[in-house]
Amino acid sequence: MGRVSGKVQKQDSNMRILGINCLNHDAAMAVVDGSEIVWAAHAERYSKVKNDHYLNQDIVNEAMAYGPFDKVVYYERPFIKKTRQVYAGQWSEVFTTKNIPYRYLKQFGIGIDEYIDHHESHAAGSYFTSPHKDAVVLCVDAIGEWDTTSVWKASGSKIEKKDSFRYPHSLGLLYSAFTHRVGLKPAEEEYILMGMAAYGKPKYRDRIYEDLIGATIPFELKENLHRGLSGWMSEADPMDLAASIQKVTEEVLHGMWSHAKSLVPDAKNICFAGGVALNCVANSQLADKDMFEHIWIMPNPGDAGSSLGCIAASERKHLNWRHPFLGYNIEGEYPVDSIIKELTENKMVGVANGRAEFGPRALGNRSLLADPRGPEIKDLVNKIKRRQQFRPFAPAILEEDVDQYFDMPKHAKTSPYMQFTAACTHGKDFPAIIHHDGTSRVQTVRKSDNPGFYELLKTWKEKTGCPMLLNTSLNIKGEPIVNNKMDAKRFETKYNVRVL
Repeated sequence: MGRVSGKVQKQDSNMRILGINCLNHDAAMAVVDGSEIVWAAHAERYSKVKNDHYLNQDIVNEAMAYGPFDKVVYYERPFIKKTRQVYAGQWSEVFTTKNIPYRYLKQFGIGIDEYIDHHESHAAGSYFTSPHKDAVVLCVDAIGEWDTTSVWKASGSKIEKKDSFRYPHSLGLLYSAFTHRVGLKPAEEEYILMGMAAYGKPKYRDRIYEDLIGATIPFELKENLHRGLSGWMSEADPMDLAASIQKVTEEVLHGMWSHAKSLVPDAKNICFAGGVALNCVANSQLADKDMFEHIWIMPNPGDAGSSLGCIAASERKHLNWRHPFLGYNIEGEYPVDSIIKELTENKMVGVANGRAEFGPRALGNRSLLADPRGPEIKDLVNKIKRRQQFRPFAPAILEEDVDQYFDMPKHAKTSPYMQFTAACTHGKDFPAIIHHDGTSRVQTVRKSDNPGFYELLKTWKEKTGCPMLLNTSLNIKGEPIVNNKMDAKRFETKYNVRVL
């Protein structure tokens, strides 16, 4: 394959750059040519290992097809990370060379030209894919090298860190500790904890503040929760614990947004980044406040998105973000008529068409779709996907129709990437997409993003009078989203659901 770094770099703006995140959860790769985002994909879609930490030959081969590269950029600084691991007593991580990126990537013939700070990758990825030319950027995740929360001022091609909170004081780690506490997998199933919260009461909110949180700005924990909560409140109902930590998270994030505003008081725009930005319930609470006029959350705000973010940080310029359909391509015309026929006859159908979504949420190209009107549909789809029965589903609706059916947050009137929840004003008509609290994680669909999916929703509405479809990812619990035709055929055969 040959080494892909170490070349004499071009001095113009048309460098072709490979960005990499690996050796941590959600390994991914991305390619940028000049200002164009050419390709970006998740390693798990090729290896079939959920949240895969590692690259594999298939994703590397696909990345290399877009080469050769003028530069290779890595999303964090591994040796600074090792100093934090020493502090944390993670000796198995410290005394090994297996997690040193340049050694690991040698097997694929890849060298690294530049390393970027973890939070800088998040911040740059968010700002330089946004439509804004100035903004405050807030990054909140579990942990980078040392930073757990950071605030940045961004303007033009400049991005400057204004403040940061450091390990072990981490809102993301606190949320992950509760994920583990209720019996879920931390750093993977936080979204399930968020869904559980609707079924409980936040009766332990005060105890969380009393026992675990020392301060909110700067955020401080009373103890290091990296290894979890052990037997804290051992008799508590998991749903109430979920509701309590969700409530605390929303309150702490409100404080962090306010803090960011105080550091950049003239900012009208906020770019929100890091894994915590996937908490769409909290996002919606924040979007109803009047702190910022516009909110941008990259569709892949977690670590996988940093494969693109590290390139943006290296180049210090806006990238032409058009849509999140950046991965593996299944060629062919979007099968609108066949999908509608299958929905009409069987109420449910899978679709695997076009380029895969870069991000954790299926947005129409690797989706399991269903008619949201039947009372039995929600349980049926959860059964097919082998998910807990309390889990909610998202509605996909034409952008121009959303105001007729959903009470969207004040500063998030559209939600093309399923980043906000909203109350459905016609909930009784579409029971399959209504969560226990009466809200839905809405996807608004516009023609410029995905013409095929847009045409499907438009035609479905014309033929049935139903303005939306249930949209969930084409996978079952614990497995990555379908990537290629072989995956689609396997899903169809194993689960007896037609995939078009």
